[in-house]
Amino acid sequence: MAEKIRCAHILVTKESVAKEVLDKLAKGESFGKLAEQYSIDGSRKQGGDLGYFGHGVMVKEFEKAAFDLQKGQTSGIVRTQFGYHIIKRLE
Repeated sequence: MAEKIRCAHILVTKESVAKEVLDKLAKGESFGKLAEQYSIDGSRKQGGDLGYFGHGVMVKEFEKAAFDLQKGQTSGIVRTQFGYHIIKRLE
């Protein structure tokens, strides 16, 4: 069976906003609440939760960063053609 992981993300259009979100995460603010407040994609309503996905589903920069995370870990800023992501591995 192919490996699947579950992640949440916050997607923003500007690197400066991504840095602001990272600062708030570092101060202990809720990933889900920040996703609802800042993220520009549909997953914001679920606190950024993207559900489970395997290899070959997400764009390669996102996928590499997501699969490199340990459970509970949050990435730095990951740039893709969609904007700037902060990814949290849930499971």
